[in-house]
Amino acid sequence: MSSSLTENSPSSTRVVTVVGILNVTPDSFSDGGRYFDPSIAVAKGLELFSDGAQIVDVGGESTRPGATPISIEEEIRRVVPVIEELSRYGRVSIDTFKAEVAVAAIAAGASQINDISSTLFDVAAQYGVGWVAMHMKGTPTNMQKNPTYEDVVDEVLSYLDKKVAIARRLGIEEIYVDPGIGFGKTMDHNLQLLAALPRFTNLGAPVYIGTSRKGFLGKLIGEVEGVDAAPTDRIEGNLATVAWSISNGVSALRVHDVKETCDYISLAGLA
Repeated sequence: MSSSLTENSPSSTRVVTVVGILNVTPDSFSDGGRYFDPSIAVAKGLELFSDGAQIVDVGGESTRPGATPISIEEEIRRVVPVIEELSRYGRVSIDTFKAEVAVAAIAAGASQINDISSTLFDVAAQYGVGWVAMHMKGTPTNMQKNPTYEDVVDEVLSYLDKKVAIARRLGIEEIYVDPGIGFGKTMDHNLQLLAALPRFTNLGAPVYIGTSRKGFLGKLIGEVEGVDAAPTDRIEGNLATVAWSISNGVSALRVHDVKETCDYISLAGLA
C-alpha cells in the first residue's frame, strides 16, 4: 500500500504523508526496548518503509510523561548509526529537541527535524531541512502534572502561529505544525484540539498529528470495553483519529502501526 494519499477537491490537491515511528530507546511508553539494538532498529525501519511509510522518524530519548532525560552524547550514540543506514533507503527525520543531536542526525542523513520544543528553527534554517514545530506545555518530566489552559485551542493556535512566522522569516521551506496531542494536555484538551483541526489548517503550514497509541485513546476505548486499553491494543482508536484527521485537513500522520494505517486509508476509500 502507498504511504501517501492524494485528496482531490475543486481548488487543491493535498498529499497526506504517513510517518513511521522508530524509538531506539529502552523506555518509550509503547515499544521501549524493542528496537534499542541498532541492527534490530534498522530492520524495523526498513519494515516501516516497506509497509508504506514515506518518512521514518527516529527518536533516541523517550518523551513519555515522566521520562528521565539522557545526555546529548548518549542520544547521538543511539540515533546516528540507525539514521546513517536507513537514510540510504528512504527519508528519515530526527525526533529531538537538542540542537547538537539534530546537527549530528542531519550529518548522518536526516532531512527533517521533529521538534517537540519548537526551538530548533535556527538549525533547520541553517541546514536547509524540514521542521515540525510542536506545542508542548512544560517538559516531558512534568507536562502531565495538572496541565491547565484558559482556552487550549486558542493558546495552541497562537503559539504555533508565532512559530510559523519565525520559520518563514528564516526561509525554512518545509514547515509543519503539530498541536502536540498528549504533551501537556488532558483527555479533554486532546479532544478539543482534534475537534478544532480545521482551524489549524489556516495557520499557513501543513498540519502534523501524532495520536498513535496515546493514553487518551486507551481511556476512550476503556469507556466502551470497561478497562483501559494497553498501548498495543489501541488500533481502533488510532484508526478513528486517522480518519478524523484526514477528513479535517491534516497533512502528516505519525503512527506506530504503518501497515494497518495505510491499509485502512485505502480500504476506507480515503486514498
